[in-house]
Amino acid sequence: MSRIGRLPVKIPKGVDVKIEGRTVRIKGPKGELDETFHPDVTVKQEDSTIVVTRKDDEKATRALHGLTRALLANMVVGVTNGYAKDLEISGTGYRAVLQGKKLQLSLGFSHPIEIEPPAGVAFTTETPQKLRVSGIDKQAVGEIAAKIRSLRVPDPYKAKGIKYADERIRRKAGKAGKVGAKA
Repeated sequence: MSRIGRLPVKIPKGVDVKIEGRTVRIKGPKGELDETFHPDVTVKQEDSTIVVTRKDDEKATRALHGLTRALLANMVVGVTNGYAKDLEISGTGYRAVLQGKKLQLSLGFSHPIEIEPPAGVAFTTETPQKLRVSGIDKQAVGEIAAKIRSLRVPDPYKAKGIKYADERIRRKAGKAGKVGAKA
């Protein structure tokens, strides 16, 4: 049995779960999420927990069992607490500015880059160099944060670019030059 899949997902107070066939709707104080799961996996609500069972013991079904349980747990956490990714921008002239809901990034290109947040995702800036992407859907938050980071990936030589707040950049020394060599 899957070690992750067999664990029940606890439903906190204030969270409403509706299971309609293969579709699960979870509604909480922060919002509502729904997901349709594979037919080989069955989702049931027992008291204040969600239990996931699988049809057979094949390798693909075992993987779906753990995946389904993890997705349900992420949905419950999302509608109660939400998710956030912090990004740091470093480099001369690099900055992030909010214009309404849009995020405008100056990253050393000849033009500023504007990013429109998808539904359920919000941007906040503490300083022009610190940016937070937050929302209730873990996948959407992570995807937008990765997309923003990919606009200017951190350079290992100068550490310029956009990095996650908890990310460590391994610095490289650069050129040694002509040390001791005579022409």
